[in-house]
Amino acid sequence: MAEIESQKLAISKPLKERKRPWLPSLVWIIPIVAAVVGLTMVVKTLLDHGPTIHITFNTAEGLEAGKTRVKYKDVNIGTVESIKLSKDRSHVIAQIQLSKEADSFTTKDTRFWVVRPRVAASGVSGLGTLFSGAYIGADGGSSKEKATNFTGLEVPPLITRDINGKQYALHAKDLGSLDIGSPVYYRRVKVGHVTAYSLDEDGQGVGLRIFISAPYDKFIGVNTRFWHASGFDLQLNAAGFKLQTQSLATVVLGGVAFQTPDEMVDVPAQENSVFALADNEHSALKQPDGSSETILMYFNQSLRGLNPGATVEFRGVVLGEVKSIGIEYDSQSQALKMPVLVQIYPDRLGYSTKEYQAYLKQKYQRANRLQRLNYLVSNGLRAQLQPGNILTGQLYISLDFFPKAPAAKIDQSGNRLIIPTVPGSLDALQTQLSEILNKFSKVPFDQIGTDLQKTLTTLNTTLTGAEQLTKRLNDDVAPEITAMMKDARRTLNAAERTLSDETPMQQDIRQTLQELTRTATSIRVVTDYLQQHPEALLRGK
Repeated sequence: MAEIESQKLAISKPLKERKRPWLPSLVWIIPIVAAVVGLTMVVKTLLDHGPTIHITFNTAEGLEAGKTRVKYKDVNIGTVESIKLSKDRSHVIAQIQLSKEADSFTTKDTRFWVVRPRVAASGVSGLGTLFSGAYIGADGGSSKEKATNFTGLEVPPLITRDINGKQYALHAKDLGSLDIGSPVYYRRVKVGHVTAYSLDEDGQGVGLRIFISAPYDKFIGVNTRFWHASGFDLQLNAAGFKLQTQSLATVVLGGVAFQTPDEMVDVPAQENSVFALADNEHSALKQPDGSSETILMYFNQSLRGLNPGATVEFRGVVLGEVKSIGIEYDSQSQALKMPVLVQIYPDRLGYSTKEYQAYLKQKYQRANRLQRLNYLVSNGLRAQLQPGNILTGQLYISLDFFPKAPAAKIDQSGNRLIIPTVPGSLDALQTQLSEILNKFSKVPFDQIGTDLQKTLTTLNTTLTGAEQLTKRLNDDVAPEITAMMKDARRTLNAAERTLSDETPMQQDIRQTLQELTRTATSIRVVTDYLQQHPEALLRGK
């Protein structure tokens, strides 16, 4: 019993030990360090985390989540995190995580587009993406408003906000061969390009936007002239053949050229100023023509070679051009007339000068345009068709004074002023040739031919008789003539021998002549003596 009690006493009184301090195990050190590093990276990522934006594109071509970058001047400023299709399936939405340094690209007017290989009028671009893959380009805006949703551009912008220059507006009758990216030239140097175009609301013209890079924008003045420099400027008219082109690139891409006339003092133009775009350089640089006059002319001859656009000239000075050509039936004369409608500019004749206005005031007091034209017509002003080019057959209308032309006046019976005309030089030549041919047709060629045939027959008979006579003379007379010629030759030979210096006859004749000479001398002496002593005839010597 005592043992049992002692055991109970031992169990009921346990021994107390001193507790040791708690120390972490080495096994937990690695997870703790990893957690600290991860937390640090999370904090760093959150601190460096930039804004998230969403960009809408028509297609996701070239885009890939987690790989496609957003770049500005070839510097990465973000990454495409995800791409999803819109609910209406009309477009795709790309979620992009920008870097913290790219916070300025969240302004409302920032532009984004996909850079991929493209072939456009401005050239080939994006070839580098064939190896590196497509990426999203960005152009930072300047607005103070922020945005997270953007609509991406389908075509890269030609002008970014980091390029210096100015934009201007042009207005033309039609677009021609121009397109976005077509070059703009100044003295054949490329200084800009076309950025946009649109059709007018009334459909009567086309508006264009061009960008001129700095420092070339200083050459744009208020009097600057613009014209189409697209393709070939080929002109074939009465003046001949003319070919002009701005550059080889404009043949394919089209282009615009501009220049300020040298005689004009120009003032720099403000940005977004509007200019007219002429069809060609000649139209753009010519002097202002002032108001125009529409005049009608009737020609009584063929108008072949006269086309709309042909020039109207006065002694080599171009006054206007032909607008239309037609044909009318005159019920009074029951004949067809050829009306030609022309547009002329009177100021080219000096109507606007002070001297001419003073002359008209002195001459007519209040001279209107009808009085001026009547004065010119009364002095012989007429319209005439003239050949401008023999090779092409082109015609033009020449205005000049013909003092011998029949008297005429300006016809203002209708809505148009009608100037009288005279036949052209070629038409007059044809008329003269026709008259000559008519005179030739009246000549009795048949009677002349019959008489000529009779004359030829008679002449043939005469020639036959002459031939027979010649033959008879040759057979009968010729031998006798030959014998006579031989006798004459013998006679001449004998005479020659007789008259020769060595013949005795010649010596005798010479001696006789000498004796005669001496006799004559003696007679002269006797005569001289008798003339001095006549008494010697009685008395003797």
